[in-house]
Amino acid sequence: MSIIQKPTLTFLKNLEKNNNRPWFQKNKETYEVAHTNAKEFMVALVDGMNKIDKIEKSKMFRIYRDVRFSKDKTPYNPAFRMSLGREKPYLRGGYYLSIGPKEGYVAGGFFNPNPHDLKLIRENIAIDAKPFRKLFKAKKFVDTFGGIYGDSVKSAPKGFDKEHPDIDLIRLKQHLVSKRYPIKEVTDSSFVKTVVKDFKVMRPWFDFMSEVLGHNLNGEALY
Repeated sequence: MSIIQKPTLTFLKNLEKNNNRPWFQKNKETYEVAHTNAKEFMVALVDGMNKIDKIEKSKMFRIYRDVRFSKDKTPYNPAFRMSLGREKPYLRGGYYLSIGPKEGYVAGGFFNPNPHDLKLIRENIAIDAKPFRKLFKAKKFVDTFGGIYGDSVKSAPKGFDKEHPDIDLIRLKQHLVSKRYPIKEVTDSSFVKTVVKDFKVMRPWFDFMSEVLGHNLNGEALY
């Protein structure tokens, strides 16, 4: 099982302090070693996740930032970030992990639902929000993630009553959860198991949402 090595975090700390191209080019070899370590960790994470879920694809994001439309012109993101996608179209929801110089961070859920999916989620909530609330209030879910969050519209989405008792959920444009880990935990030999365990807590929610997004309001399968 791969372990995040302390030199990998040292590189990220130094990159955070020296976020410029000359320094990065000078330390490119160190970056390659750290990047390889992060990739090995991702392989171990995917292997662990495939024991409890069906991962269709995994991706490690580039460390190079796109600064064309950003006020922050630093060229690098001092973190190794990765995502894991479930088998589509039947299994919905996605997993995300970031390993930074100061902490680890996991997230998951529905970051950017397409308009059809978002409308279907809202319609199901408007009809009966109890199954959603039950999942979000489950003890293990709350103990691990606290609750869901995400960007919201300011009032009510078009076609929905702003006085609806569950308007707080209907207004959401994203449905996300997250958790942070101290660096000591990130470099522990059991960190892969810890992340897999926490991702597993998302599964009842993901499985429920797979049913929601796999059927129309008449209960007919969409695929």
